[in-house]
Amino acid sequence: MADVTAETAAEELERALSGRMEPGDVDAIAHLAPHVDRTELTRLVHTTMPLQSAVLFRVLSKDDALAVFEALPPAYQAELLQNLREPEVAEIIEGLDPDDRAELFGELPAGVVKRLMSGLEAREREMTVAVLGYPKNAIGRYMSPEVLSLHDDWTAAEAMEIVRARIDGPETIYLLPVVGTGRVMSGVVSLRNLLAVEASAPDTLVGEIGRDAISVHALTDREEASREFLSHRLIAMPVVDEEDRLVGILTMDDVLDIVDEEDAEDVARGAGSEPLDRSYLSSTILRIVRSRIVWLLVLAVSAILTVQVLEVYEDRLDQVVVLALFIPLLTGTGGNTGNQAATTVTRALAVGEVRIRDLWRVIWRELRVGAVLGSVLGVLGLGVAGIVYGWAIGTVIGLTLLSICIMAATVGGLMPIVAKKVGADPAVFSNPFISTFCDATGLILYFTIATTVLGLN
Repeated sequence: MADVTAETAAEELERALSGRMEPGDVDAIAHLAPHVDRTELTRLVHTTMPLQSAVLFRVLSKDDALAVFEALPPAYQAELLQNLREPEVAEIIEGLDPDDRAELFGELPAGVVKRLMSGLEAREREMTVAVLGYPKNAIGRYMSPEVLSLHDDWTAAEAMEIVRARIDGPETIYLLPVVGTGRVMSGVVSLRNLLAVEASAPDTLVGEIGRDAISVHALTDREEASREFLSHRLIAMPVVDEEDRLVGILTMDDVLDIVDEEDAEDVARGAGSEPLDRSYLSSTILRIVRSRIVWLLVLAVSAILTVQVLEVYEDRLDQVVVLALFIPLLTGTGGNTGNQAATTVTRALAVGEVRIRDLWRVIWRELRVGAVLGSVLGVLGLGVAGIVYGWAIGTVIGLTLLSICIMAATVGGLMPIVAKKVGADPAVFSNPFISTFCDATGLILYFTIATTVLGLN
């Protein structure tokens, strides 16, 4: 096994984990695991079923086990702990940072959390409790309370002495918050600047070299705070309370985890599903079904509106049967146009390019976009349908495409902002509901135009 390559070991390890576990498989897994890098070990632990994951996790070295565990989503961490022995669990919990520990505790039953908290050292327990005190979606829940701050009346030399003495404790030292009396934020200083000043003018006060800080309130929504963090291209961001006192620091790894989770949730809900809290391959069939069935039922019920519209205009279809041929084209165009607008505006809301107060600007913009799109498609529909089915039918199709595009683009741009206003997830109001709404409304427009142009009764 000494000359085995990492790629071969990973393939053999995956085969050993993919089937029913036999007694000899555990020894094989223990021999293969040391030859596989941590990234691949994390993938295998995350994508195999809970029992096999626990077996693999138990044979890892202490350092590998902690690194792999920290890279897993909190929901999967909680499930993995259920298959580990009590001493192993306590060792893992002790090795986590307070913010990661708090995120994991949010997925565990209260009784289990209480037992695990009692096993922590006093300082670790205090920091974890501080983070757990914030609401689940507040950025304070994801900050690190273990932050190295500098007092504004320290000299650069004194500050560097403190940094060197405490370099292993904080989550980051590259951006150092500067505080005054009562830990009130007064600015930040980068480690590079501090080193430069220490070398050239060691007696300079930290307060003189600090710059204004971009900070965030601990109760700010986690997605909003993360988007702001990325928009300013920060490496760390101080977190403050209502009185502007420093309570923690937000780092890039935490921000990326939050954004990845929020984006996965938006993508899933935009497609009419709920996000899985673990990898696809390690999710049971029932778990996948549960993530999809509710939305399918909701959409199936809402699709009845389309059927009812067709029933109302059934007599028009009897008079001009050819109108039925264009229904898929028109409903599909309306749904696609609405989804395009909703996706664009939802993304703009997420990154802060659009705010709720921009509602009328968005409506006016999307109305014009829909008019241009509808004009292009309408002229095309008029020409093709007119040549094949006559110019009266062509006029109906052209006008309907124009109307549907204007309506769908406007509604698609409107709904995410309305959702944000009422406190709902904009992604929920995007693709599934907009498609159904545009189908029903588009058919009403279609048959109304057809009745007028063709003189139907």
